[in-house]
Amino acid sequence: MGSLSIWHWIVVIGVVLLLFGRGKISDLMGDVAQGIKSFKKGLQDDEKTAEKPEPVKSIDHTAPPSPAPRSDVGSKVV
Repeated sequence: MGSLSIWHWIVVIGVVLLLFGRGKISDLMGDVAQGIKSFKKGLQDDEKTAEKPEPVKSIDHTAPPSPAPRSDVGSKVV
């Protein structure tokens, strides 16, 4: 009862072909193939951009710090 025989699968495939038709199924398979191709192309593009090294940013610690603006200039407490 739990497993399907070959005749069950033949009936299911026949019903699917009757409902969707042979043209729609082949179009669907073509769309799936195009999706897989574009996915593979996207992966190759990602690998190409990953090979390009990013410029390394460095901080010069020997330069004197710039003077910070004072917030108490111009205001007097009376």
